[in-house]
Amino acid sequence: MLNVLAWIGAGLLVGAVARLLIPGRQSLGLIGTIALGIVGAFAGGGVAYLLWGDPGQPFSSRAWPGYVTAILGASILLWLGIKLRK
Repeated sequence: MLNVLAWIGAGLLVGAVARLLIPGRQSLGLIGTIALGIVGAFAGGGVAYLLWGDPGQPFSSRAWPGYVTAILGASILLWLGIKLRK
């Protein structure tokens, strides 16, 4: 149960940062922001894992590339979603 809450919290944080980075109005609610962050974390985190390997502990000094690529992945997904809706 605690893992699910951690994914929701991380998804909300990553999705919110991605929404702040992409200009314009996004018609996403709270659930959409969480989903965006979780999907972005899977995409970006997977890329970080392939490039840099296992980060170890979530808050270690080796974990920062995963957070950066998760936000980048969520931002790209949001941008694509906006472009496809137009």
